[in-house]
Amino acid sequence: MSSQRILISGSVAYDTIMVFDGQFKDHILPEQVHVLNVAFLTPRLKREHGGCAANIAYNLKALGGEPVVLATVGSDGDGYLRRLAHLGIDVTHVRRVDDFYTAQAFITTDLSDNQITAFHPGAMTVADQVDATAAGPAAWGIVAPNGKAAMLAHATQFVRMGVPFLFDPGQGLPMFDGEELLAFIAQARAVAVNDYEARLLAERTGLTLEAIAQRVEALVVTRGGEGSVLYTGGRTTAVPAAPIARAVDPTGCGDAYRGGLLHGLARGWSWERSAQLGSVLGAIKIEHQGPQNHALGRAVVAERLRAAYGASLDD
Repeated sequence: MSSQRILISGSVAYDTIMVFDGQFKDHILPEQVHVLNVAFLTPRLKREHGGCAANIAYNLKALGGEPVVLATVGSDGDGYLRRLAHLGIDVTHVRRVDDFYTAQAFITTDLSDNQITAFHPGAMTVADQVDATAAGPAAWGIVAPNGKAAMLAHATQFVRMGVPFLFDPGQGLPMFDGEELLAFIAQARAVAVNDYEARLLAERTGLTLEAIAQRVEALVVTRGGEGSVLYTGGRTTAVPAAPIARAVDPTGCGDAYRGGLLHGLARGWSWERSAQLGSVLGAIKIEHQGPQNHALGRAVVAERLRAAYGASLDD
């Protein structure tokens, strides 16, 4: 294990977040979806720094971790790279590709925290040009949503390097067929998905969640406000969600959770304790607008971890 370095393969993206002051279900009529043509008035709009890799790195760095981002940005990405570098995040393995824009997500959220997202991959489509082996040794890696070729390449490179990694297909899961997903599972140390992705993963692989868990050290299924479930060591463990003051914006909560999870794992913590830290980070994130605007002071995180689970932030 090399210190607490964590290699993060995933997207660096701009998020344009719009809030619809209503509920999608009141405007999308099931009997009319074959001629769907809806418009939502979104009086609130904000452009945020996002992308799975950058979000995870933001949370890890704030906890004192050592994230290394493996990603691409486009011709409009220089300002983003300067921001990440200013935060102390290692971006030496982020490649700038002039022929593309940086990946862009356009997210509309309703008052029930449902989301409709349009995503332009941009430079992410050539993220396989980034060589993970050049980043050197690490305690852990993660293959998060990225270009398809990059996810395939970086998983193989992590195995070649002897870096245990978390397979987190996220929104990229539909890109892969059953055989490709089974190959990822065979290579990964663990798998992390939300409850919807868990159902899709089971459907595509033809395996139950319990069967998937038998092929890795741990299967982590996040369930939003209902917490998360760990399948590890032949046991199923429910981790309750950490309490929140007020839900403001769910964008980036899954990435915050994964940042906490990986921070704990890199420090040698158990899966349950690491998931508890992930839940605290997710709770802090949801109380703030955007994926990278929440402060993570160590004292605050430590107190919320103790209050929610009776756990310590210290090793």
